[in-house]
Amino acid sequence: MARRNNQVDQEILEDEFLDEGQPASEEWAGKEEFEGQLAVDVYQTKDTIVIKAPIAGVKPEDIDVAISEDVVTIRGDRKEESKIEKDSYYVQECFWGSFSRSVILPTSTVADKALASLKDGVLTIEIPKVVPEDKVKKIKVKPV
Repeated sequence: MARRNNQVDQEILEDEFLDEGQPASEEWAGKEEFEGQLAVDVYQTKDTIVIKAPIAGVKPEDIDVAISEDVVTIRGDRKEESKIEKDSYYVQECFWGSFSRSVILPTSTVADKALASLKDGVLTIEIPKVVPEDKVKKIKVKPV
């Protein structure tokens, strides 16, 4: 397989993404439909899938976690405590407002037994994996 030069890769990225230009922060920050995306770490232990997400400044009641058999969706709202005029900012990098993230799980899970906790600004979700025996249901045959 042929490998490209890193400089060529960088030029392709610049051509595809930078030439189109990105909207100024004022353009996207004011749109109500814009949602920030949440960074996550997902790993597994022998029996559990674990999702960790830093969510500093968000109260537990402002976080919604929905789990299906193979997808976890985290939604929330980071509320700005005080209104500061845009002109007063020297640097504004923090995201305030709604955020969401969906993660496709690598294996089937038992959503009913999932646990979520928020400690020191880090959301931790633990979801038990489906045990192979749980996938097969044995039924008893009754005589007629």
